[in-house]
Amino acid sequence: MNTKTANTLAQQTLNLAQADDYAGYDPFDGLNSRLFSVAPILRKGVFGLAWTQLFKRSPINFRPLCLVPKKRNPKGVALFILGLVNDYQRSGEQKYVYEAQRLADWLLTQKCDEQQWGAPCWGYHFDWNARAFYVPKGKPNVITTLYVAKALHAFGQVTKQDKYTQCAMQSAHFMVNHLYTQTTDEQGREQCYFAYIPGESAFVHNASLWAAAWVATFAAHYDDSLYGDLALQVARQSVQAQNEQGAWVYGTRHHHQFIDGFHTGYNLEALDIVRSQLQTTEFDAAIERGLQFYTEHLFDSQGTAKYYHDNPYPLDMHSVCQALLTLLKVNPNAEQLALTDKILTRSVELLYEQRSGRFVYQKGKRYTNKVNYMRWTQAWVYYSFSELALVQQRTLVEQEAA
Repeated sequence: MNTKTANTLAQQTLNLAQADDYAGYDPFDGLNSRLFSVAPILRKGVFGLAWTQLFKRSPINFRPLCLVPKKRNPKGVALFILGLVNDYQRSGEQKYVYEAQRLADWLLTQKCDEQQWGAPCWGYHFDWNARAFYVPKGKPNVITTLYVAKALHAFGQVTKQDKYTQCAMQSAHFMVNHLYTQTTDEQGREQCYFAYIPGESAFVHNASLWAAAWVATFAAHYDDSLYGDLALQVARQSVQAQNEQGAWVYGTRHHHQFIDGFHTGYNLEALDIVRSQLQTTEFDAAIERGLQFYTEHLFDSQGTAKYYHDNPYPLDMHSVCQALLTLLKVNPNAEQLALTDKILTRSVELLYEQRSGRFVYQKGKRYTNKVNYMRWTQAWVYYSFSELALVQQRTLVEQEAA
Protein backbone atom coordinates (compact mmCIF):
# COMPACT_ATOMS: atom_id res chain seq x y z
CA MET A 1 0.00 0.00 0.00
CA ASN A 2 1.42 3.40 -0.99
CA THR A 3 1.07 5.46 2.18
CA LYS A 4 2.20 8.71 0.55
CA THR A 5 0.23 8.96 -2.66
CA ALA A 6 -3.24 9.54 -1.19
CA ASN A 7 -2.03 12.19 1.24
CA THR A 8 0.19 13.90 -1.35
CA LEU A 9 -2.68 14.15 -3.84
CA ALA A 10 -5.09 15.29 -1.13
CA GLN A 11 -2.77 18.11 -0.05
CA GLN A 12 -2.17 19.15 -3.64
CA THR A 13 -5.91 19.29 -4.28
CA LEU A 14 -6.47 21.30 -1.09
CA ASN A 15 -3.76 23.81 -2.03
CA LEU A 16 -5.28 24.39 -5.47
CA ALA A 17 -8.75 24.84 -3.98
CA GLN A 18 -7.44 27.30 -1.40
CA ALA A 19 -5.86 29.34 -4.18
CA ASP A 20 -9.41 29.90 -5.51
CA ASP A 21 -10.83 30.31 -1.98
CA TYR A 22 -12.94 27.20 -2.69
CA ALA A 23 -14.90 28.97 -5.44
CA GLY A 24 -15.29 27.27 -8.79
CA TYR A 25 -17.54 25.96 -11.52
CA ASP A 26 -20.11 23.20 -11.24
CA PRO A 27 -21.52 20.82 -13.87
CA PHE A 28 -25.01 22.24 -13.30
CA ASP A 29 -24.30 25.97 -12.87
CA GLY A 30 -25.05 27.08 -16.43
CA LEU A 31 -28.18 28.95 -15.36
CA ASN A 32 -25.97 31.27 -13.27
CA SER A 33 -25.05 32.97 -16.54
CA ARG A 34 -25.59 36.71 -16.30
CA LEU A 35 -27.09 36.52 -19.80
CA PHE A 36 -30.31 35.33 -18.19
CA SER A 37 -30.74 38.73 -16.53
CA VAL A 38 -32.20 39.81 -19.88
CA ALA A 39 -34.80 37.00 -20.01
CA PRO A 40 -34.89 35.16 -16.65
CA ILE A 41 -37.99 33.19 -17.67
CA LEU A 42 -35.80 31.14 -20.04
CA ARG A 43 -34.19 29.43 -17.04
CA LYS A 44 -37.29 27.23 -16.80
CA GLY A 45 -38.69 24.81 -19.34
CA VAL A 46 -37.03 23.13 -22.28
CA PHE A 47 -34.58 25.93 -23.01
CA GLY A 48 -33.25 25.98 -19.44
CA LEU A 49 -32.92 22.19 -19.39
CA ALA A 50 -31.07 22.14 -22.73
CA TRP A 51 -28.79 25.00 -21.61
CA THR A 52 -27.95 23.18 -18.36
CA GLN A 53 -27.18 19.93 -20.19
CA LEU A 54 -25.03 21.71 -22.77
CA PHE A 55 -22.81 23.14 -20.07
CA LYS A 56 -22.71 19.84 -18.19
CA ARG A 57 -21.81 17.69 -21.19
CA SER A 58 -19.52 19.96 -23.20
CA PRO A 59 -15.76 19.34 -22.87
CA ILE A 60 -15.33 23.01 -23.77
CA ASN A 61 -15.89 25.35 -20.85
CA PHE A 62 -18.21 28.08 -22.13
CA ARG A 63 -18.72 29.59 -18.67
CA PRO A 64 -16.25 32.49 -18.92
CA LEU A 65 -17.66 33.43 -22.33
CA CYS A 66 -21.25 33.20 -21.06
CA LEU A 67 -20.55 35.15 -17.87
CA VAL A 68 -20.99 32.30 -15.40
CA PRO A 69 -19.00 33.29 -12.29
CA LYS A 70 -16.98 30.99 -10.06
CA LYS A 71 -18.74 30.58 -6.73
CA ARG A 72 -18.62 28.53 -3.57
CA ASN A 73 -21.02 25.62 -3.33
CA PRO A 74 -22.23 24.74 0.21
CA LYS A 75 -21.96 21.02 -0.46
CA GLY A 76 -18.48 21.41 -1.90
CA VAL A 77 -17.38 23.45 1.11
CA ALA A 78 -18.83 20.77 3.39
CA LEU A 79 -16.75 18.11 1.66
CA PHE A 80 -13.62 20.17 2.17
CA ILE A 81 -14.46 20.50 5.88
CA LEU A 82 -14.80 16.72 6.17
CA GLY A 83 -11.39 16.38 4.56
CA LEU A 84 -9.87 19.00 6.85
CA VAL A 85 -11.23 17.12 9.87
CA ASN A 86 -9.61 13.95 8.52
CA ASP A 87 -6.29 15.72 8.09
CA TYR A 88 -6.46 17.14 11.60
CA GLN A 89 -7.11 13.66 12.98
CA ARG A 90 -4.24 12.27 10.92
CA SER A 91 -1.67 14.97 11.66
CA GLY A 92 -2.81 16.81 14.80
CA GLU A 93 -1.95 20.11 13.06
CA GLN A 94 -4.12 23.03 14.16
CA LYS A 95 -3.97 24.69 10.73
CA TYR A 96 -6.63 22.27 9.54
CA VAL A 97 -8.92 23.22 12.44
CA TYR A 98 -8.54 26.94 11.72
CA GLU A 99 -9.36 26.45 8.05
CA ALA A 100 -12.32 24.18 8.81
CA GLN A 101 -13.72 26.73 11.27
CA ARG A 102 -13.49 29.49 8.69
CA LEU A 103 -15.48 27.39 6.25
CA ALA A 104 -17.94 26.14 8.88
CA ASP A 105 -18.72 29.72 9.90
CA TRP A 106 -19.37 30.54 6.24
CA LEU A 107 -21.81 27.62 5.99
CA LEU A 108 -23.75 29.00 8.96
CA THR A 109 -24.33 32.18 6.93
CA GLN A 110 -25.60 30.18 3.93
CA LYS A 111 -28.65 28.56 5.54
CA CYS A 112 -31.92 28.78 3.67
CA ASP A 113 -34.62 30.92 5.25
CA GLU A 114 -35.18 29.32 8.67
CA GLN A 115 -38.44 31.21 9.11
CA GLN A 116 -39.79 29.45 6.05
CA TRP A 117 -38.32 26.00 6.68
CA GLY A 118 -38.29 25.91 10.47
CA ALA A 119 -34.86 24.27 10.76
CA PRO A 120 -31.35 24.59 9.31
CA CYS A 121 -31.14 23.48 5.67
CA TRP A 122 -29.10 24.28 2.60
CA GLY A 123 -29.42 24.29 -1.19
CA TYR A 124 -27.31 24.88 -4.27
CA HIS A 125 -26.02 28.27 -5.39
CA PHE A 126 -27.62 27.97 -8.83
CA ASP A 127 -31.02 27.37 -10.40
CA TRP A 128 -31.16 23.68 -11.16
CA ASN A 129 -33.21 22.49 -14.14
CA ALA A 130 -33.49 18.69 -14.17
CA ARG A 131 -35.83 16.31 -15.99
CA ALA A 132 -37.78 15.55 -12.83
CA PHE A 133 -38.04 19.08 -11.42
CA TYR A 134 -36.91 22.69 -11.49
CA VAL A 135 -35.27 23.97 -8.30
CA PRO A 136 -34.61 27.70 -7.89
CA LYS A 137 -31.37 28.88 -6.32
CA GLY A 138 -31.59 28.84 -2.54
CA LYS A 139 -34.30 26.21 -2.24
CA PRO A 140 -33.07 23.46 0.11
CA ASN A 141 -32.46 19.89 -0.94
CA VAL A 142 -31.70 16.78 1.04
CA ILE A 143 -28.22 15.99 -0.30
CA THR A 144 -26.74 19.45 0.27
CA THR A 145 -28.34 19.61 3.71
CA LEU A 146 -27.06 16.14 4.60
CA TYR A 147 -23.44 16.82 3.68
CA VAL A 148 -23.41 20.23 5.34
CA ALA A 149 -24.90 18.65 8.48
CA LYS A 150 -22.28 15.87 8.40
CA ALA A 151 -19.49 18.41 8.05
CA LEU A 152 -20.71 20.72 10.82
CA HIS A 153 -21.30 17.75 13.10
CA ALA A 154 -17.84 16.28 12.46
CA PHE A 155 -16.19 19.65 13.04
CA GLY A 156 -18.21 20.29 16.19
CA GLN A 157 -17.28 16.90 17.57
CA VAL A 158 -13.52 17.26 17.13
CA THR A 159 -13.52 20.83 18.49
CA LYS A 160 -16.24 20.25 21.12
CA GLN A 161 -18.19 23.30 19.93
CA ASP A 162 -21.90 22.74 20.42
CA LYS A 163 -23.09 25.47 18.07
CA TYR A 164 -21.97 23.42 15.09
CA THR A 165 -23.22 20.02 16.28
CA GLN A 166 -26.59 21.40 17.37
CA CYS A 167 -27.12 23.21 14.08
CA ALA A 168 -26.27 19.99 12.25
CA MET A 169 -28.61 17.88 14.34
CA GLN A 170 -31.54 20.27 13.99
CA SER A 171 -31.49 19.82 10.21
CA ALA A 172 -33.17 16.46 10.80
CA HIS A 173 -36.35 18.41 11.56
CA PHE A 174 -36.28 19.91 8.06
CA MET A 175 -36.03 16.41 6.59
CA VAL A 176 -38.92 15.04 8.64
CA ASN A 177 -41.22 18.06 8.33
CA HIS A 178 -40.63 18.95 4.69
CA LEU A 179 -39.27 15.88 2.90
CA TYR A 180 -41.04 12.89 4.43
CA THR A 181 -43.53 11.65 1.83
CA GLN A 182 -46.26 9.02 1.74
CA THR A 183 -47.64 8.02 -1.66
CA THR A 184 -49.13 5.05 -3.49
CA ASP A 185 -47.26 3.44 -6.38
CA GLU A 186 -48.74 2.26 -9.68
CA GLN A 187 -49.61 -1.12 -8.13
CA GLY A 188 -51.52 0.55 -5.30
CA ARG A 189 -48.85 -0.15 -2.69
CA GLU A 190 -48.14 2.46 -0.04
CA GLN A 191 -44.69 4.03 -0.07
CA CYS A 192 -42.92 6.12 2.54
CA TYR A 193 -39.66 7.87 1.76
CA PHE A 194 -37.81 11.17 1.96
CA ALA A 195 -38.07 13.31 -1.17
CA TYR A 196 -35.11 15.09 -2.74
CA ILE A 197 -36.59 18.56 -2.38
CA PRO A 198 -39.73 19.95 -0.70
CA GLY A 199 -42.88 19.67 -2.75
CA GLU A 200 -41.62 17.02 -5.18
CA SER A 201 -42.65 13.36 -5.15
CA ALA A 202 -39.75 11.72 -6.99
CA PHE A 203 -38.56 8.66 -5.02
CA VAL A 204 -34.77 8.46 -5.35
CA HIS A 205 -33.15 5.80 -3.17
CA ASN A 206 -29.90 7.52 -2.28
CA ALA A 207 -31.66 10.73 -1.28
CA SER A 208 -34.20 8.87 0.84
CA LEU A 209 -31.58 6.69 2.52
CA TRP A 210 -29.29 9.62 3.28
CA ALA A 211 -32.14 11.44 4.98
CA ALA A 212 -32.98 8.26 6.90
CA ALA A 213 -29.34 8.06 7.98
CA TRP A 214 -29.40 11.58 9.39
CA VAL A 215 -32.78 11.14 11.06
CA ALA A 216 -31.40 7.94 12.61
CA THR A 217 -28.35 9.89 13.81
CA PHE A 218 -30.66 12.43 15.44
CA ALA A 219 -32.69 9.62 16.99
CA ALA A 220 -29.61 7.99 18.48
CA HIS A 221 -28.23 11.28 19.80
CA TYR A 222 -31.47 12.38 21.49
CA ASP A 223 -32.94 8.93 22.17
CA ASP A 224 -35.94 9.82 20.01
CA SER A 225 -37.93 6.67 19.27
CA LEU A 226 -40.31 8.47 16.87
CA TYR A 227 -37.49 9.56 14.59
CA GLY A 228 -35.81 6.17 14.98
CA ASP A 229 -38.94 4.34 13.85
CA LEU A 230 -39.35 6.73 10.92
CA ALA A 231 -35.78 6.12 9.78
CA LEU A 232 -36.30 2.36 9.97
CA GLN A 233 -39.52 2.50 7.95
CA VAL A 234 -37.90 4.57 5.21
CA ALA A 235 -34.80 2.38 5.08
CA ARG A 236 -36.98 -0.72 4.77
CA GLN A 237 -38.72 0.83 1.76
CA SER A 238 -35.44 1.04 -0.18
CA VAL A 239 -34.22 -2.34 1.05
CA GLN A 240 -37.41 -3.86 -0.37
CA ALA A 241 -36.51 -2.30 -3.73
CA GLN A 242 -33.08 -3.98 -3.80
CA ASN A 243 -33.02 -6.70 -6.46
CA GLU A 244 -31.93 -10.29 -5.91
CA GLN A 245 -28.38 -9.51 -7.03
CA GLY A 246 -28.08 -6.78 -4.41
CA ALA A 247 -28.42 -3.78 -6.72
CA TRP A 248 -30.60 -0.69 -6.68
CA VAL A 249 -31.79 1.30 -9.64
CA TYR A 250 -31.50 5.04 -9.08
CA GLY A 251 -35.21 5.65 -8.46
CA THR A 252 -38.76 4.71 -9.33
CA ARG A 253 -39.43 6.87 -12.40
CA HIS A 254 -39.02 5.49 -15.91
CA HIS A 255 -35.84 7.48 -16.59
CA HIS A 256 -34.34 6.35 -13.25
CA GLN A 257 -33.95 2.69 -14.20
CA PHE A 258 -30.15 2.59 -14.24
CA ILE A 259 -27.61 1.16 -11.81
CA ASP A 260 -24.51 3.27 -11.26
CA GLY A 261 -21.48 3.21 -9.01
CA PHE A 262 -21.54 6.27 -6.84
CA HIS A 263 -25.27 6.14 -6.04
CA THR A 264 -24.89 2.47 -5.11
CA GLY A 265 -22.05 3.56 -2.82
CA TYR A 266 -24.28 6.27 -1.33
CA ASN A 267 -26.98 3.70 -0.59
CA LEU A 268 -24.58 1.35 1.15
CA GLU A 269 -22.92 4.05 3.22
CA ALA A 270 -26.25 5.56 4.28
CA LEU A 271 -27.80 2.19 5.11
CA ASP A 272 -24.73 1.33 7.17
CA ILE A 273 -25.21 4.54 9.19
CA VAL A 274 -28.85 3.66 9.87
CA ARG A 275 -27.73 0.23 11.02
CA SER A 276 -24.99 1.49 13.32
CA GLN A 277 -26.89 4.44 14.76
CA LEU A 278 -29.99 2.39 15.60
CA GLN A 279 -27.94 -0.68 16.56
CA THR A 280 -29.92 -3.07 14.40
CA THR A 281 -28.89 -6.16 12.46
CA GLU A 282 -31.98 -5.95 10.26
CA PHE A 283 -30.08 -4.62 7.27
CA ASP A 284 -26.96 -6.78 7.51
CA ALA A 285 -27.97 -9.13 4.71
CA ALA A 286 -28.97 -6.28 2.39
CA ILE A 287 -25.65 -4.53 2.97
CA GLU A 288 -23.69 -7.72 2.35
CA ARG A 289 -25.57 -8.38 -0.89
CA GLY A 290 -25.10 -4.78 -1.94
CA LEU A 291 -21.38 -4.84 -1.22
CA GLN A 292 -20.96 -8.06 -3.15
CA PHE A 293 -22.77 -6.64 -6.16
CA TYR A 294 -20.82 -3.41 -5.85
CA THR A 295 -17.37 -5.00 -5.79
CA GLU A 296 -18.17 -7.59 -8.48
CA HIS A 297 -19.98 -5.39 -11.00
CA LEU A 298 -18.81 -1.80 -10.56
CA PHE A 299 -15.04 -2.29 -10.85
CA ASP A 300 -12.93 -4.09 -13.40
CA SER A 301 -10.03 -6.40 -12.57
CA GLN A 302 -7.55 -3.48 -12.65
CA GLY A 303 -9.54 -1.40 -10.18
CA THR A 304 -11.21 0.94 -12.66
CA ALA A 305 -14.32 2.43 -11.06
CA LYS A 306 -17.14 1.97 -13.58
CA TYR A 307 -19.95 4.49 -13.97
CA TYR A 308 -22.68 1.93 -14.71
CA HIS A 309 -22.78 -1.76 -13.82
CA ASP A 310 -22.91 -2.68 -17.52
CA ASN A 311 -20.82 0.15 -18.98
CA PRO A 312 -17.69 1.73 -17.50
CA TYR A 313 -18.11 5.03 -19.34
CA PRO A 314 -17.93 7.83 -18.62
CA LEU A 315 -15.06 7.29 -16.18
CA ASP A 316 -15.78 9.85 -13.48
CA MET A 317 -13.82 10.90 -10.39
CA HIS A 318 -17.08 11.01 -8.45
CA SER A 319 -17.33 7.22 -8.93
CA VAL A 320 -13.72 6.83 -7.76
CA CYS A 321 -14.13 8.99 -4.67
CA GLN A 322 -17.36 7.41 -3.46
CA ALA A 323 -15.84 3.98 -4.07
CA LEU A 324 -13.00 4.80 -1.68
CA LEU A 325 -15.41 6.08 0.96
CA THR A 326 -17.79 3.13 0.67
CA LEU A 327 -15.06 0.51 0.84
CA LEU A 328 -13.35 2.25 3.76
CA LYS A 329 -16.52 2.78 5.79
CA VAL A 330 -18.86 -0.15 5.12
CA ASN A 331 -17.69 -3.46 6.60
CA PRO A 332 -14.03 -2.70 5.77
CA ASN A 333 -11.71 -5.68 5.49
CA ALA A 334 -8.30 -6.47 4.02
CA GLU A 335 -9.77 -7.30 0.61
CA GLN A 336 -11.59 -3.97 0.41
CA LEU A 337 -8.50 -2.06 1.53
CA ALA A 338 -6.51 -3.77 -1.22
CA LEU A 339 -9.18 -2.76 -3.73
CA THR A 340 -8.95 0.90 -2.62
CA ASP A 341 -5.24 0.83 -3.42
CA LYS A 342 -5.98 -0.46 -6.93
CA ILE A 343 -8.72 2.13 -7.40
CA LEU A 344 -6.38 4.93 -6.35
CA THR A 345 -3.60 3.76 -8.66
CA ARG A 346 -5.98 3.33 -11.58
CA SER A 347 -7.56 6.75 -11.08
CA VAL A 348 -4.13 8.40 -11.28
CA GLU A 349 -3.35 6.46 -14.46
CA LEU A 350 -6.62 7.36 -16.19
CA LEU A 351 -7.94 10.62 -14.75
CA TYR A 352 -5.04 12.62 -13.34
CA GLU A 353 -3.67 15.51 -15.40
CA GLN A 354 0.00 15.98 -14.59
CA ARG A 355 0.24 19.44 -16.11
CA SER A 356 -2.48 21.03 -13.97
CA GLY A 357 -2.06 18.76 -10.96
CA ARG A 358 -5.81 18.11 -10.95
CA PHE A 359 -8.11 15.21 -11.67
CA VAL A 360 -10.34 15.63 -14.71
CA TYR A 361 -14.12 15.53 -14.59
CA GLN A 362 -14.85 12.62 -16.97
CA LYS A 363 -13.20 10.45 -19.57
CA GLY A 364 -15.30 8.94 -22.34
CA LYS A 365 -14.45 6.54 -25.12
CA ARG A 366 -13.62 9.32 -27.54
CA TYR A 367 -12.72 12.40 -25.53
CA THR A 368 -11.87 13.65 -22.04
CA ASN A 369 -13.75 16.43 -20.28
CA LYS A 370 -11.11 18.40 -18.36
CA VAL A 371 -13.34 21.18 -17.03
CA ASN A 372 -12.28 21.94 -13.46
CA TYR A 373 -15.31 21.42 -11.22
CA MET A 374 -14.82 22.34 -7.58
CA ARG A 375 -17.81 20.58 -6.00
CA TRP A 376 -18.20 17.57 -8.28
CA THR A 377 -14.54 16.67 -8.65
CA GLN A 378 -11.95 18.44 -6.50
CA ALA A 379 -13.91 18.54 -3.22
CA TRP A 380 -14.65 14.83 -3.51
CA VAL A 381 -11.01 14.07 -4.32
CA TYR A 382 -9.81 15.89 -1.23
CA TYR A 383 -12.38 14.32 1.12
CA SER A 384 -11.99 10.74 -0.11
CA PHE A 385 -8.20 10.83 -0.47
CA SER A 386 -7.84 12.35 3.00
CA GLU A 387 -10.05 9.53 4.32
CA LEU A 388 -7.82 6.96 2.63
CA ALA A 389 -4.67 8.63 3.99
CA LEU A 390 -6.16 8.55 7.50
CA VAL A 391 -7.05 4.87 7.24
CA GLN A 392 -3.64 4.04 5.78
CA GLN A 393 -1.92 5.75 8.70
CA ARG A 394 -4.06 3.93 11.27
CA THR A 395 -3.41 0.62 9.54
CA LEU A 396 0.36 1.19 9.66
CA VAL A 397 0.21 2.09 13.35
CA GLU A 398 -1.77 -1.08 14.09
CA GLN A 399 0.67 -3.20 12.10
CA GLU A 400 3.68 -1.72 13.88
CA ALA A 401 2.03 -2.28 17.28
CA ALA A 402 1.16 -5.92 16.51
